[in-house]
Amino acid sequence: MTSASVCPPRRRQPRGFGVIAAMVVLVMMAVLSAAIVRIGMSQQVSSAQAINGAKMSGAAAAGVEYGLYLALRGSWTTCANQSFTTQMSLFNGWTTTTCNSVVYNEGETAPGVPRTVRVFTITSTACTSSVSCPDPVAATQSGYAERVRQAVVVN
Repeated sequence: MTSASVCPPRRRQPRGFGVIAAMVVLVMMAVLSAAIVRIGMSQQVSSAQAINGAKMSGAAAAGVEYGLYLALRGSWTTCANQSFTTQMSLFNGWTTTTCNSVVYNEGETAPGVPRTVRVFTITSTACTSSVSCPDPVAATQSGYAERVRQAVVVN
């Protein structure tokens, strides 16, 4: 009788674990890069909105100053619900400035002669709209900025 040598069964080497690990690492890197891109985009959007807000703040202040000039030195001497609208191509928007005034008696200039003063209220609204300012339709869209400035002056 011949004895056959029995060899212990061969163990297979584990295969494929490296491929699974590489795929997990690639998926994690893709998720991380997508998060970084999204954060970068939101920072750019908020930066652009801050810049538009600063521009509209300056435009509204300029509208108030011009309205004060018109009321105190220019053609708005009575200033009864007068307004003007200006398109600002530099700021990519509009400015609407309105003026109202009320006359009050304040003391006397001489006995029996009332002293009258006129109180001007100048309101300027600046916004990034392609139509007019304020624009309620554009206010619901991203990138819209609106600033309002008001001045009250006694003359």
